[in-house]
Amino acid sequence: MAFRLGQKTTKSLAGLTTITKIPGTKVRGLANVESQIPRQVSQPRQRRTPVSFDTANFAIRNGPQFSGRSFGAKSNISGEAVFTTSLVGYPESLTDPSYRGQILVFTQPLIGNYGVPSSARDENGLLKYFESPNIQASGVVVQDVALDYSHWTAVESLASWCAREGVPAISGVDTRAIVTFLREQGSSLAKITIGEEYDEEQDEAFVDPEQINLVRRVSTKAPFHISSSTGDLHVAVIDCGVKENILRSLVGRGCSVTCFPFDYPIEKVAHHFDGVFISNGPGDPTHCTETVQSLRALMNSSQIPVFGICLGHQLVALAVGAKTIKLKYGNRAHNIPALDLTTGRCHITSQNHGYAVDAQTLSKDFREYFVNLNDGSNEGIIHINRPIFSTQFHPEAKGGPLDSSYLFDNYLENVTRYKKSQAALQPNRDNKPNPLLRDLLGKERVGVVPTPGMENVARANAAQTAQTSQIANAA
Repeated sequence: MAFRLGQKTTKSLAGLTTITKIPGTKVRGLANVESQIPRQVSQPRQRRTPVSFDTANFAIRNGPQFSGRSFGAKSNISGEAVFTTSLVGYPESLTDPSYRGQILVFTQPLIGNYGVPSSARDENGLLKYFESPNIQASGVVVQDVALDYSHWTAVESLASWCAREGVPAISGVDTRAIVTFLREQGSSLAKITIGEEYDEEQDEAFVDPEQINLVRRVSTKAPFHISSSTGDLHVAVIDCGVKENILRSLVGRGCSVTCFPFDYPIEKVAHHFDGVFISNGPGDPTHCTETVQSLRALMNSSQIPVFGICLGHQLVALAVGAKTIKLKYGNRAHNIPALDLTTGRCHITSQNHGYAVDAQTLSKDFREYFVNLNDGSNEGIIHINRPIFSTQFHPEAKGGPLDSSYLFDNYLENVTRYKKSQAALQPNRDNKPNPLLRDLLGKERVGVVPTPGMENVARANAAQTAQTSQIANAA
């Protein structure tokens, strides 16, 4: 099936793949999309690994198998299979550190038609189009992929991006059947294999990311700083895998940020800042025991404003004695309704999480702030009289709706009040970033553990270099 919009045909993998049908499911033909007019685009970044179009297999542990065609790197990967119903925003989703260790299944039938943008940075040095420098998801699963693309920001295709980042990807599979299984059975371990037949006896090789402290891998290993030229506020960010647009949402509102590793004893330096922020991140929040202990010590010793998002929300809850639970298949979408229990208003929110706070375990000093109108799970907590609150959803929404972005304004209002109150008590107090500090600290994450895909690329490059050297020596 094809839609004729112009003269140039955009390729897809439709017609090249085979689909293993599951009893009781239906499979429909894949779509080809044609671009409107030919146009000149920027040259893509140099590809480090070729795109693999080999036969591929997606296997869910103790579940169905799906045959398709690869369109990414030629490497095998395992992880937790999760799905997102987001219609757009695949560059942002794939680079979100919260997806580390997961194989991302897109329910949108066609992915890749607007390509992949450049790694350009804004005036603050933050990535304009990505949420981190690299693809964080372990693998990609789509029904159909556009091999050609059309968008003014695009510099390469989704296929070449995945290959360059060492990430395996598969198309030509029935994503409706996959999502049906995951909704009924819950998020499951899965594996993508390229050019090989799946062997059930290799099930023990599945890697369970829940057993790994993924935050340790995505968090900066040393502090870094981003200055704002429009204000004098200064906030400490606990980096559990912070998204670029969270930092942009703070800096753009006149707030300089200094980001610390997730296990940094923030309570020892909080008096140098006007507020503390705890970011999003991947995996089980109970792995972050150092962060929880530091937050508990901070809130017991300081009145400083605190705001947490996603994993940060869960860590704030754990620090005040609440418990977290794992959801059956999580919430990953751009259209999830969350009810503000303080105003009665409903906001459409962007979400990406597999765990939630058990609101029944909250202490008497906290109450529910938001609740999910789809499944009734907790979406936020707020202290009854102190400037501490957190949300499970993403107010910065990159991508997604900006209904709840005002929460950054609320937080910085708390920060401003705290700064003024401290100035009244200590007239000479000034938490503006020290010029020497700005010069000494880096401007981006330090020492982040490479993704499995980039490790594969590094090994392949090293092998190619060694082979070239041997050939040169032999000559």
